[in-house]
Amino acid sequence: MEVVIVPDATAGGSLIADALAALVRRKPDALLGVATGSTPLPIYEALAAQVASGAVDASRVRVCQLDEYVGLPAGHPESYRSVVLREVVEPLGIDKGSFLGPDGSADDIPAACTAYDEALRAAGGVDLQILGIGTDGHIGFNEPCSSLASRTRIKTLTRQTREDNARFFDSLDEVPHHVITQGIGTILEARHLVLLATGAGKAHAVAQAVEGPVAAVVPASALQLHPHATVVVDEAAASELKLADYFRATYAAKPEWQGL
Repeated sequence: MEVVIVPDATAGGSLIADALAALVRRKPDALLGVATGSTPLPIYEALAAQVASGAVDASRVRVCQLDEYVGLPAGHPESYRSVVLREVVEPLGIDKGSFLGPDGSADDIPAACTAYDEALRAAGGVDLQILGIGTDGHIGFNEPCSSLASRTRIKTLTRQTREDNARFFDSLDEVPHHVITQGIGTILEARHLVLLATGAGKAHAVAQAVEGPVAAVVPASALQLHPHATVVVDEAAASELKLADYFRATYAAKPEWQGL
C-alpha cells in the first residue's frame, strides 16, 4: 500500500481533500464513502473550503455511510446519519436524496444489512472510501478477529471502542452496544481506500496494519490486499513505522501529477 507521512492532521486533511476534488472533477457523480469521528474532520473542512471558493462543484456527488449505530432514535444528533448530514452533506451542498446509509432502526436488522450491500452495488460501487483506524486496528466497526471476507452486518462493540466513542455522548452508558457496519469484504470493493490516522495513540495500530502480517486480529491489515490503498499519517502516528524513511522518500519522488 502507499503510505504518505505528513506534518500534521491539517496537512493530511488538505492532501486527501485535493484527491477528492480531483475525483469529483473527473467524475462529478462519484460515490464517496465517508467515515465519522474527529479524525476525518480536516478532510471535510478542507473540501468544503474548496467548494465555497468555487474550486470544485460537489453538488452531484453521492455519499454513503461506513456504519451506523443500532437503536438510536431517528434524528438523534449522534446517529451517524445526522453526523454525515451535518459535517459532509450540508457543507458540500450535496443533495440529501443521494445519501445512502443502513437503517439502524429497522425491525429486521439482518435484512437491512443485506439491503445496504445491494444498494451499494446498484449504485455502481464506492469510488473512494475514507477510513479511520481504531487503537486496536479496527476499520469501520470491524473489531479484531472479524472475517476478512465479511459483508455488511450487525456487530457488538467492544468496551474499548465504546469508551473511545463516549466523548460524543454525555456518558458511556448512552453509547449503543451494537452497530451496523460495512464488512471488510464490502470495504475492499471500493475502488480506492484512503485511511487517515493522526496522533501517537494510533501509532501501534498503524504499524501493525502497514508492516505486520495480514491477520484478522488487525482488521486494517486487510488493506494490504487492496490494489489501490493509501494510508496518510502524521508524524506522531508514523512514529512506530520501521520503514518511515523509505515511505517519505518514495512519496517525495512520486510525480506531482499522479496524486494519491
